[in-house]
Amino acid sequence: MCERVVTAPVFDEIIHAPNRLQICAMLSAVESAEFSVLRETLAVSDSVLSKHVKVLQTEGYVEVTKTSGKAARSTWIALTAEGRQALAGHLAELHRLSDLANVDGG
Repeated sequence: MCERVVTAPVFDEIIHAPNRLQICAMLSAVESAEFSVLRETLAVSDSVLSKHVKVLQTEGYVEVTKTSGKAARSTWIALTAEGRQALAGHLAELHRLSDLANVDGG
């Protein structure tokens, strides 16, 4: 039987920025994603995405791998185990805050 690990709710200012939150959320669903796919999905420039990836990389939340082939070079971004844990904690905190706000009036 597989045990589910519960992550404590922790607000993470690094992840909270909208683009970084979207990057982490997208990466959490895959092993890794190509830089260009993230850029197109977020509809941002190379420089904007690079800036956000650099912040996440400095924090240890993502790994960046550059590959080169005959046709072109690619940059791949992957969420690290630390990044997955930080995202889970941040999302848990957002859920906790949402429950406190009782926005649905129920």
